[in-house]
Amino acid sequence: MTPALTGASRHRRRLASLAALALSLGVLSACESGPGTSTEQSDAVGGAGDSSAAQAPRVVVRSNVRKGAQDVPVDTLLEVGADHGDLLGVEVSSPQGRLPGRRRGDGTWRAAERLEPGTAYVVRARVSGPDGPQVRERRFSTVELSLAQQTYASVAPLAGETVGVGMPVVVQFDVPVTDRAAMEREMHVEATPAQVGSWHWLSDTEVHYRPRDYWEAGSEVVVDLDVNGVAAGGGVYGQESREVAFTVGESHVYRVDARAHTMQVLSGGELLRTIPITTGKAGFTTRSGTKVVMEKYESKRMDSETVGIGGDEAYDIADVQWAMRLTSSGEFIHAAPWSVGSQGSANVSHGCTGMSTEQAAWLYAMTRRGDVVEYTGTDRPMTLDNGFGDWNATWREYRAGSALG
Repeated sequence: MTPALTGASRHRRRLASLAALALSLGVLSACESGPGTSTEQSDAVGGAGDSSAAQAPRVVVRSNVRKGAQDVPVDTLLEVGADHGDLLGVEVSSPQGRLPGRRRGDGTWRAAERLEPGTAYVVRARVSGPDGPQVRERRFSTVELSLAQQTYASVAPLAGETVGVGMPVVVQFDVPVTDRAAMEREMHVEATPAQVGSWHWLSDTEVHYRPRDYWEAGSEVVVDLDVNGVAAGGGVYGQESREVAFTVGESHVYRVDARAHTMQVLSGGELLRTIPITTGKAGFTTRSGTKVVMEKYESKRMDSETVGIGGDEAYDIADVQWAMRLTSSGEFIHAAPWSVGSQGSANVSHGCTGMSTEQAAWLYAMTRRGDVVEYTGTDRPMTLDNGFGDWNATWREYRAGSALG
């Protein structure tokens, strides 16, 4: 039989119960989350007689994204950690699949990619504390973005393409990028063997990359645009990351002398052939400088109206053979059987470089996109922004076009 409690005994027991309740409330208050990092805590472990377990700190799961948050910015790199326990693993899933990430040296988990717009995420963190392993779950969703708020990067060269030693990396965005530095920080080019290079912005929608000197023949190049979710300025974000690998072929450099009316064709530094040519006549002077083959056509219609030539000088030829574009403004190398009598002795074209059909077919067969054509002999300069004109700036001038200095 339990002895009857005196009034004093009942009073002391009541005070002890109130003290225990106050201690419990104090622990809970200390673990409440503030307006920034979100936290969670585990239930207490231990029986009534285990005072050390009752006072053990609870495991707290923390993250840089609050539990239940909505409209989370897509440029967030999710982080998850644990206090008063160990973070055993993190799985983040969405309808698009799992979000990759890894544990860092400090024991926290960090996502390897940014978030997708308009997406619901579930975070499951496995933790271990005084009460053993547990799985904590939290959910959040990201902000919706329209296509006008996302910019997609198109890349040249194409994946797996073999190009010439003068080929720049060309990135074009379909929505303007106003925070160029933020985007450029996530745009990387790695060449094997290693070569110094730089990005150069031509506009808010186009940026190029070239090495200091022509690519080394045989180089393997990887372009890594980790721009998905990157804030591009003005409420616009990168739409998709891209990775493109390409190969640099043998060095082809063609040297055109407009005064001598010749083209020297060099491969690997060896002169293979000197071809009689004709370039632009008075009023249609061919540009001097370094040009790069942009595209090739076995047969192409050439209509002078597309480049603003009309009147007595107008022409429209349906099937110009073996055409290789050198500028956006309309300069080509191509077969010109109608001017064979002037090739090697006079300049009679409207700015293109003409040669015999036989010579053009031979040159076309060996030429790749990115091969270099160096022009001398005229007083009309080639410009950096006319096609792949990247080599018409000094290295210092080119680097100055980087948003990162």
